[in-house]
Amino acid sequence: MEREMTWHGGGSPFAIGAKPLGMWLFVVSDALTFATMLVVYTYCRLSNTAWPAPFGWQSILQATVMTFVLLTSSLTMALAVQAMRVGARGKAVRLVGATMALGAGFVVLHAREWLHLIRVEHITIASNPWGLPLFGATFFGLTGLHMLHVSVGVVYLGVVALGVARGRFDAEDVETSGLYWHFVDLVWMFIFPLVYLMSLKG
Repeated sequence: MEREMTWHGGGSPFAIGAKPLGMWLFVVSDALTFATMLVVYTYCRLSNTAWPAPFGWQSILQATVMTFVLLTSSLTMALAVQAMRVGARGKAVRLVGATMALGAGFVVLHAREWLHLIRVEHITIASNPWGLPLFGATFFGLTGLHMLHVSVGVVYLGVVALGVARGRFDAEDVETSGLYWHFVDLVWMFIFPLVYLMSLKG
């Protein structure tokens, strides 16, 4: 008699859906990338006694506003997930839309900061007034990668919002996109103090 190999253990052995599990795996792998870049930035900073401190109070204030915008977007994203769990599809779409708007606002503010550094401070990826090209390479590399993630996240949330509005996506899809968005916000919580606050002009 052939043995039956069907799973009869109830729910998923990992108690998590395939979509959130896939996102968690992506987040862990992506976190290693950001961790490596943060370590590289820190090493370059500590190994150069003349490491630039180009950020004045105006830049710090703008970075603080950017931080507030991202934290607020995490709140709206969490509320969107909660709304979908109780079946409030329309409210979830509006909250995801608000998250997208905040994310886009962050990108605009960050791009404005970049333009100021390039045009006014004359800092580029390869050169700067201090003659330390590693500063531009590490700064633009780290913040640029994060800004790319935020931009991709805005597009991703747009796809999710459209799918929810059309009834094609469920609460699990919104929760999965929320995992990505919270990860992007968390990364900024490391970049903000390490790159900006510790490089305040004396």
